[in-house]
Amino acid sequence: MFTGIIEEIGQVKGVLKLADSLQIMISASEILKNVSLGDSIAVNGVCLTITSYDSNSFTADVSPETYRVTNLKDIKIGSKVNLESALTLSKFLGGHIVSGHIDFVSRILKKELLSQFVRFSFEVAEGMRKYFISKGSVAIDGVSLTVNSVTDNEFDVMIIPHTLSNTILNFKSAGDYVNVESDIIGKYVENFLRYGDKTKIDKKDDLTEDFLKKHGFI
Repeated sequence: MFTGIIEEIGQVKGVLKLADSLQIMISASEILKNVSLGDSIAVNGVCLTITSYDSNSFTADVSPETYRVTNLKDIKIGSKVNLESALTLSKFLGGHIVSGHIDFVSRILKKELLSQFVRFSFEVAEGMRKYFISKGSVAIDGVSLTVNSVTDNEFDVMIIPHTLSNTILNFKSAGDYVNVESDIIGKYVENFLRYGDKTKIDKKDDLTEDFLKKHGFI
C-alpha cells in the first residue's frame, strides 16, 4: 500500500527483457535508506518487490501480468521513474490510498501551461469511466492527484509546480503513456453493491446511476 506521494525520481540502469516479463535495475538513494530484501516499492505507481539492492540501486522483477497492463514494458536504460516506498504506520498519508495495482495505461491527450500550473488531459479506458468523479482521487504514474473534470472518454488534472518539479510528469508530453490507478474505494463499493446482498441485486445487473440514487449513494 502507498500514498501517491513520490519520494524520489530514480533512473533505470539495467533492463533484462524476457519473452513476456522484465528484470529491471534502478538507481536511487533516499528510497533505499530503510529498505530490506523483499520490501515493496512503487515504480511509476506499480507495486514491485525488491529482489536485490545496494546503497545506490535495486532490482525488481516485472511479472507477465504487470508487463502486459503497465507502461513498464516501454522503459529502457536511462528512463526516469517515480519511486515511493511502502506505507508504514508512522508515515503521513498525504495523498490517498494507492494499492500499486494499475487499472490501465492511458495516453496523454493534452499538456497545457496555465501560469505556473500545468493541466493534463488523459484518455479513459473502456469500462473505467464509472470510477472517475470530479474532485475524486487518481494515481498517475504513482502520483496522487485530484480529478478536475471528467467526460465519457477523458479526464483532466491540474499539476502544481512542486509536483511537476519532483515527479517524472515534468518530462511527459501529449502522446506519452502513463499508468493509471483509479480510487480503490469506488471499486470496493461497486463490488459490495453487486455481490454483497444477492437478494437485492442480481450479480449480472449493471450498476446504474438510478440504482445508486435509489439506495442513497448519490
